[in-house]
Amino acid sequence: MIITDDHMHIYNHLKLKALEQFKNAGGTHVFLVNLLSKHYGLKPNKPEDFLEIFEKHIRLVEKANKIVRAFAVIGVHPAEITLLGDRVGFERAAEIMKSALDLAGRLIEEGRAVALKSGRPHYKVSKDVWRLSNDVMLHAFEVAKDVGCAVQLHTESYSYEGMREIAEMADSVGLKRFRVVKHFSPPKVKEFEDLGLFPSVICLNDYALTAAKEGDRFMLETDYIDDRNRPGAVLGPRTVPRKVRELLRHGFDEDFIYKICVENVERVYGVEVEEICP
Repeated sequence: MIITDDHMHIYNHLKLKALEQFKNAGGTHVFLVNLLSKHYGLKPNKPEDFLEIFEKHIRLVEKANKIVRAFAVIGVHPAEITLLGDRVGFERAAEIMKSALDLAGRLIEEGRAVALKSGRPHYKVSKDVWRLSNDVMLHAFEVAKDVGCAVQLHTESYSYEGMREIAEMADSVGLKRFRVVKHFSPPKVKEFEDLGLFPSVICLNDYALTAAKEGDRFMLETDYIDDRNRPGAVLGPRTVPRKVRELLRHGFDEDFIYKICVENVERVYGVEVEEICP
């Protein structure tokens, strides 16, 4: 049975051992997402500085593929607007972020990664920074439309109105709404279906079960950060396999699991989920 974690990081704690734990728990497929520049000890001053992050992350994903089937998601975390802005100014920060997303798009075109990461701050910022952040996210949508890939979004806490605004932004550049993935999503499957965006449900508490009771149009994630200062945050690497088994115990069959872990993944990301894993 294929079990996919839609959003995980490998950083400075368990590293690849986290994927061993994921595999031993029954996990088979994972989308690995790069972190902020500060996690790599970098202070970017130009778009090309992000290439070091992307290349390092892609090399890590290549190693990960010896353990499970791993896909690379690359891009610019929306909090970079603050890290960069404090050093180079916010207007310049937004330009650097946009150009870095262009570079990520080229790597996706080359087949070295499968999706973009973008979004807007989850914390309070000024009106100007919020405007610039939306400009950056809109540019990510433009890149994704041109390249033909999905975008995983890190955003403010869910609200229907906020997500509708994002959906309309995707419409404005011709990016299909189902290609826009709300990372760290609550289990509001019916609302996301109405919006057209795709939820990547965080496996907190009974979220997976609640989502399943609303339908099968979602994916599951842990947002495992792999930070030695926050071991186990946000959720441990074994969590998605455990939640999948919980769904089976509650009467959801393997066809249902196949839908959320294979069919939805293939549709959103345009990848082929292989039956045979390492």
